[in-house]
Parts: sequence; structure tokens; C-alpha cells
Amino acid sequence: MQYVGSASGAPVAAAVAGGTVDFSLNYAAPNIIAVDSGEPLITLAGVHVGCFELFGNEEIHSIADLRGKSVGVQAVGSSQHVYLATMLAYIGLDPNKDIIWVTSASPKPSELFAGGKVDAFLGFAPEPQDLRARHIGQVVVNSAVDRPWSQYFCCMLIGSREFVRKYPVATKRVLRAILKAADLCATQPEPAARRIVDRGFTPRYDYAVQTLNELPYDKWREYDPEDMIRFYALRLHEAGLIKSSPNKIIAEATDWRFLDELKRELKA
Repeated sequence: MQYVGSASGAPVAAAVAGGTVDFSLNYAAPNIIAVDSGEPLITLAGVHVGCFELFGNEEIHSIADLRGKSVGVQAVGSSQHVYLATMLAYIGLDPNKDIIWVTSASPKPSELFAGGKVDAFLGFAPEPQDLRARHIGQVVVNSAVDRPWSQYFCCMLIGSREFVRKYPVATKRVLRAILKAADLCATQPEPAARRIVDRGFTPRYDYAVQTLNELPYDKWREYDPEDMIRFYALRLHEAGLIKSSPNKIIAEATDWRFLDELKRELKA
């Protein structure tokens, strides 16, 4: 197995669709956008819930308070941008008109927020842990606990359609490994965090443990990934980011056979 570095969101979906990467975990909404544009992706399972937190300055106490405010994201199409766009559309705001998007890869959006140069920021671990430790801003939405976001998967396992079609046995092995790793994160967060640090994926053991303890890694047996696709496809349609119906996305770009088999094989 080889790890291939990539940014989050649209670049990950493009890498899998283009065959550069065979499998990846990615936030579901950029995957749905890619499928809507004709990219050959297959969603195989939901892996965990949460992972994003919306931070705001002292003037922002709800998503509605973002109207007319500046929000930092890495890029248009990034996981941060797409996730927040769906949240805005869900409460009736227009993400294309009601928000001032500030895109920046360097300095990072979290640094812009910490410096007071943007009003809000949507981040994922270890950024929320770092901001809370430094007492910067306030958490407006935590997708691991706040409904409706906490009721649906965040990160999904996607695969190249060609690979999944050609190598079903290998595909099932990959999914089995990912789901067993999710179980490990849920039941043994401390040793799992140590492995993450030892492999160089993050430098802070304390932040890694905190993240694994906070994120629900034990929902892959309980939550329905098809419900998640339907929910986010509707939100993306409301935001004007896709044209396809949820049923079309599900029919053309999901395959739950391997997940259904593994739910029976990997009973708790």
C-alpha cells in the first residue's frame, strides 16, 4: 500500500476519479459534486461522523450571523467551502451572495481567523483543538454533536470505479481494513493516536487523542450511508452546486455490497 499526499475536497475526488489514487477518505459533498459532473467515483461506506467545527468571532453565535461576514477557506471547492455552503443553504442563506469568501492556502485560514482578518473559519483536526487551547474565537457548530450534521456521516470511503469493478476482492479487503481501523479508533484511542504520531501524520499526541475521543468512529454499523448521500445531495442542490437528483447519484455512484457483507462478518 502506498500513501499519496493530496489536499482535501475536490482534489481528492479528482485524484480518485483520475486513477492517481485507488481509494481515499473524503468528505461526501465534494464526492457528490464530482459524480454530478460525470466523474467515475464509487462511494463504498461511511466511516465516521463529525470532524468539522465552525468557529466565529464574538459577533457570531449562529450560522445565520454569517450573513455579510468574511469566512476563510483554503479554496473554492475545498471541503471547508462545500461543507459551509451546504450549512448556509440549509438555513436559507445564499452561499454565493450572502458570504464574503476569503481563500488562502498560505497563510492558512485558521491563521487568518486567529489574527482577526476573517470573521469565521471552518476547520478540522487539529485546528479546532489548537484554537480551543489558545482560547481563540468560539465554537458555533460542532458537526460531531450538533444536529442535523451529527446525524450523518462526514467522511466516506470512495474508490475508483474501474478498480472496484476489476478487483472486488481487493476492494473488500481495503474496506475491511478501514472499518477495523475505525473500530480501533473508537475502542483504543490512545494507542491509535500514538500510531498516528509515530507515523508522522500529526505532531501533537494530545490533540490526536482528543480528536479520536471526540469523533464518533463507532457509527459505521448504525448509520445508513445512503441516507447521508440523499441528505447532502439535497443540500448541494439547494446551494446550486449540483443538478442531479439524489436518486441518480445513489444509483450511479454507490455500491453497498461490500459494506453489507462486512457488517455481517464484523459483528460487534
